[in-house]
Amino acid sequence: MIMPRGHQLLLPANPMFMLFSLVCALLLDMLQSMLWLGNAAWAPDWLALVLVFWAIHQPLKVGVGIAFLLGLLTDVHQTSLLGQHALTYTVQGFLATMIHRRILWFDVPSQALQVFPVFLAAQVLELTVRISVGGLFPGWSMMLSPVIQACFWPVITVLLLAPQRRAPDPDKHRPL
Repeated sequence: MIMPRGHQLLLPANPMFMLFSLVCALLLDMLQSMLWLGNAAWAPDWLALVLVFWAIHQPLKVGVGIAFLLGLLTDVHQTSLLGQHALTYTVQGFLATMIHRRILWFDVPSQALQVFPVFLAAQVLELTVRISVGGLFPGWSMMLSPVIQACFWPVITVLLLAPQRRAPDPDKHRPL
């Protein structure tokens, strides 16, 4: 693949760092649901954000299967309908994998606009599942969650790509 102008050549992603970031996002979601906000409908889903990031940047390593397993863990922790988050994360992983080649051609702020529909579709799917089994409508503030997640996309991109960036090497004999 020809790299777009201005994009830096990255080192391969370390699988242990990917696992560490997914576990940290899961723990942050757990901490958020227990301490900070309770189950606020507008709170961002950090695990979904990191899953979509890795599904776009490393689709062969993080995909639908890992999204399903982490969704089941989230369902068990939040005592929600078993499979609700698993379905949502699986759909997000599929959509992110489906657009991963196209989205990497954009700069980071444009990527945030491109992943917003993925987050919005997952939120609508989760709401549909919740209401279809007799749950209550949490209010329109829940539509802020995809917006907040899309706003955090540049921050997550910088943080998760930092270990892959090469240190600038002034050696004139090596072009890369």
